Amino acid sequence: MYICIDFDGTIVDHQYPDIGAPAPEALEWMEEFTKAGAKLILFTMRSGEELTQAAQYLRENGISMYGINRNPDQYSWTDSPKAYGHIYIDDAAFGCPKIRPHGFARDCVDWGKVGPSVFNMLKDKG
Repeated sequence: MYICIDFDGTIVDHQYPDIGAPAPEALEWMEEFTKAGAKLILFTMRSGEELTQAAQYLRENGISMYGINRNPDQYSWTDSPKAYGHIYIDDAAFGCPKIRPHGFARDCVDWGKVGPSVFNMLKDKG
């Protein structure tokens, strides 16, 4: 399963162009998704140096991304620039559960709800 995941407001607090504090449980759930066989794709509006910093942040925190703003597997069947995924996790997605942790600039994804739901989907698909 391909999971496209936004960065600011999803993995970390909105502090663009800086990198904010990690959203509660985000990195832990991303690690669990990977262990369950998911291929994670960073799907963000960041570009240039800010995108490089986001990718480095994830590597430094032990998160291996399958793709960055693209799904490497899709180019055999489409030229579309949209990253193909089965699931998109994004604080801007309609209906995405959100929380506002103490000290955060804005709401972020509620990984306490999103993580278990996505993990159950991975188990059902496996």
